[in-house]
Amino acid sequence: MTMQVGVREFVKDFNKLQNVDMVEIIDKKTKNLKGIYLSKDEALKVKHLLEKEREKEREERLKKFMKYAGSMEVDERFEGLEGKELREAVAKAKVGLL
Repeated sequence: MTMQVGVREFVKDFNKLQNVDMVEIIDKKTKNLKGIYLSKDEALKVKHLLEKEREKEREERLKKFMKYAGSMEVDERFEGLEGKELREAVAKAKVGLL
């Protein structure tokens, strides 16, 4: 059940609205929607849907990233090297010493 109330009415008669699932709060003069009040049960449903949507977006971004990650192969001579050792080995390979 959805109900429309003005901003002042929402604040003034809030206890009367406790048994309503959703209340649209409108500006009575301009008829603009100012907000929506959801019951606890409805709010939990919306929260669950938003979390699912965010997780799906994260998975899609990760999928796009993983398409490129790991696409480069590391030469055997550079495997297991870290930091300074790796930079030195790459520099030597560039000048033909390795």
